[in-house]
Amino acid sequence: MSDYERKCTEEEKLLVEACLKSDRKAQKQLYDTYARRMMPICIRYTNDTDSAHDLLHDGFVKVFTHLQDFKFEGSFDGWMRRIFVNTALEQLRKTAERPYMVDVEEARSLSDSDYSVMDTMSAEEIMQCIQRLPAVYRTAFNMYAVDGYSHKEIADAMGITESSSRVYLLRARQMLQEMIKKYRK
Repeated sequence: MSDYERKCTEEEKLLVEACLKSDRKAQKQLYDTYARRMMPICIRYTNDTDSAHDLLHDGFVKVFTHLQDFKFEGSFDGWMRRIFVNTALEQLRKTAERPYMVDVEEARSLSDSDYSVMDTMSAEEIMQCIQRLPAVYRTAFNMYAVDGYSHKEIADAMGITESSSRVYLLRARQMLQEMIKKYRK
C-alpha cells in the first residue's frame, strides 16, 4: 500500500488537531517528525543543499498555512509529499529559463536509447547524477521515476504537454546514461 492509499493514523490525527489549535510543541513535533521525510524530496528536486533547505522551509510554510485543508481521508504523509512536490514545481516555474515545450520531431528521435548502463550503479551514485541534471529534466525524472506520477499528471503540474513530459524523461535518461558511462570509465 502506497503512502497515498494509506489512511491517516490516530497519532497523525491528534498531532494535526493539536497543530490546528496553535500548540507550539505539536507544531515542533510535526516539523521534527516530517522534516526528515520531506528533505529527500527537496534534495531530489533541487541541485544543492541550500536550495533544498529553502524548499523545505517553503514547503512547511505551506503545510502549516493549509493544515486546515487536510481532511483526514488519506495519509498525512502523502498529503505533505504532494505539497512539497508542488512547491518544488512552483520554484522551478519561477526560475525556468525557457519554455517547457518540445518539438514533436525531436521527441521521436529520442526514443531509441539504451539505458542498461544504469543497472550497474548504486542508488546513491545514480542520485548524485540526477542532481546534475537540468532542473526541468530532473523534475520530470523525479516525478515519473521516483514519485510515480503519470505523464498526464506531470504535464498538468508543469504546464506542459504529455509529449513534452515524455521527452524530458527521455532526455533525463539519456543524460544520466552519458554521465554514468563517463563515471564508470
